[in-house]
Amino acid sequence: MSQSDLFSWNMERDPVLRSTIVSVMVLDTDPDWDRLVRTIDRGTRLVPRLRHRLVTAPLGLAPPRWALDPGFDLSWHLRRAALPKPADMSAVLEFARTEAMTAFDPARPLWRSTLLSGLAGARCALVMTLHHSLTDGIGGIQIATALLDVDRSETDPGQLPEPAADGDGALRDIVEWNWSVGSDLLRGGIRATRQTARRVLAHPARTVRDGAALATSLARLVKPVTATMSPVMTERGLDRQLATLEAPVEQLQRAARSSGCTMNDAFLTAVVIGLRRYHDQHAATVDRLRLTMPISLRTADDPLGGNRITLARFALPVGISAPGELMRAVNGTVGSWRREPAIPLSGAVAAAFNRLPVGVVTEMLKHVDFVASNVPGSPVPLYIAGARIDRLYAFGPTIGTAVNVTLTSHAGTCYIAVNADADAIPDITTLTDCLAAGFATVLRLGRVGHRPDGGDVTAEPNGRHRCDP
Repeated sequence: MSQSDLFSWNMERDPVLRSTIVSVMVLDTDPDWDRLVRTIDRGTRLVPRLRHRLVTAPLGLAPPRWALDPGFDLSWHLRRAALPKPADMSAVLEFARTEAMTAFDPARPLWRSTLLSGLAGARCALVMTLHHSLTDGIGGIQIATALLDVDRSETDPGQLPEPAADGDGALRDIVEWNWSVGSDLLRGGIRATRQTARRVLAHPARTVRDGAALATSLARLVKPVTATMSPVMTERGLDRQLATLEAPVEQLQRAARSSGCTMNDAFLTAVVIGLRRYHDQHAATVDRLRLTMPISLRTADDPLGGNRITLARFALPVGISAPGELMRAVNGTVGSWRREPAIPLSGAVAAAFNRLPVGVVTEMLKHVDFVASNVPGSPVPLYIAGARIDRLYAFGPTIGTAVNVTLTSHAGTCYIAVNADADAIPDITTLTDCLAAGFATVLRLGRVGHRPDGGDVTAEPNGRHRCDP
């Protein structure tokens, strides 16, 4: 395991920090089951880790290693069931929240998929559950893209690789892993020493400043968090509640441009406004809230799967009433963190956290207020086994916070998945209404001649909220 993957796995020791990702695809019709089986089987060959289980090293002398599951059984990981009456989105979300709260069997690969049939309107839902150590959000989208089709016809997968068997590599892996860590540090140290020597000779004063800036940046990245900023969302527990929102991609982009910001800034501003309204509903005042935001480090050369992110923890302004001004303040804060010199050293930061007592790290994460993640998806419709994906929600883990809000764009719509810790937020309907109002407020920024007082936010009978400006 990489240090980032190991960090996701180590958090599992505290069930409150369970790192389970649950994706819900709402399909326009039942997919062909045999074809779906072939599609998922193809995925396990394109991404070998989907056929791997974790094998621990003796005495913890190295991280667990990924090894081919000799008893891999696709039928255990891919299942189908009929939704109970009433077969609506509430029933799908109830199944998904159970998946989010259920631990994986560590003796098997860390994923499962369930096709839920009988959804109203001759539709169905495919619920895919996997552990965060398998992949991050963008990696998950890349895996999905490799499996999905652009129309209802079946794509010829061509020659697929056969799963490669593993040897008895426990001792070998311990030696190789420790050697690789040591040699990487040595090579990096030699390279850094040469580069530093050249910089010292050419620019002595700037080299000292850069070194001090990097050390300060690392300190900010690993700084302990000892208290929540929210006076309301303070409790933590094992129960989860899920909700969904929708917003048009083009309108959210237009709202962002109206303030000279990015769509991610508009998304975060909508969440912040919603959380501020939620605190108002509980007669509480809050000026700032602490966020965990995944920052992608993935490059075009990285393989499918795995974690190529770093988790930045920082406070966002909440108390600015003008939405455009708030968005620009969010833009400035997020931009400064993206430029932190220590961000590329996420592997080293994860390694440092992996060597701390688990309780120290978990207590720190439990004092972060919320997680927010923006995952770009496909701009065009996609199909799986002959069924069109009409909606796509990705419920990210709370990892100790009160709530995770994840936006996935798909075919012109932002599908927003809300995963809330029920102990921190016992009234998920109130929170969802507040978040919907936050998105409606931001969307109005993109309207020519928008009314400052805004319009109405409506809730649809199936539990979805459309964030209409």
